[in-house]
Amino acid sequence: MEGSSGDGAAASVPLVKWKNDFSRAFQFYLDRSTPHAVGRWLGTLGIAAIYCLRVYYVQGFYIVTYGLGIYLLNLLIGFLSPIADPELEVSDGPALPTRGSDEFKPFIRRLPEFKFWYSITKAFCVAFVMTFFSVFDVPVFWPILLCYWIVLFVLTMKRQILHMIKYKYVPFNIGKQRYGGKKTSASSDLSKD
Repeated sequence: MEGSSGDGAAASVPLVKWKNDFSRAFQFYLDRSTPHAVGRWLGTLGIAAIYCLRVYYVQGFYIVTYGLGIYLLNLLIGFLSPIADPELEVSDGPALPTRGSDEFKPFIRRLPEFKFWYSITKAFCVAFVMTFFSVFDVPVFWPILLCYWIVLFVLTMKRQILHMIKYKYVPFNIGKQRYGGKKTSASSDLSKD
């Protein structure tokens, strides 16, 4: 009897080792992809296109797609929102300036870009796998779901944009701001000589 429990433990050791090796290799390649934002997003776009083609050719799984859309909308809100919402809390930590005399504090996202990308990619992969199981193919009239999702998107984005305007923040990094500064008259005098 003891030998059979020992065999089960011995059989699970290679499985645990394989899982750890796979996890370590996956994390290695995930870490290597971090600085390559454009490549990561192009890969996610490819995965999304494959998912869309799968749903189109199968002509089903609209409820899975609707759930995916709601989840992506939730991720987008997290990506566009500051970590410290001035409407909800007054904190001693980083906060958005509300007046011109306030000290500048950088915009820190509630959901960083890398986690945003990773969550979207995982969501498309999970949704793609779900399309292979007929239990998730619930018959629905998809135009109603699409219209409802568009209404949710518009209302949510309207609320988010009004929040951005009210608290004067832009969640996008447009690059380093450049100032035109005055040309000194000394440099123009030197060029005349």
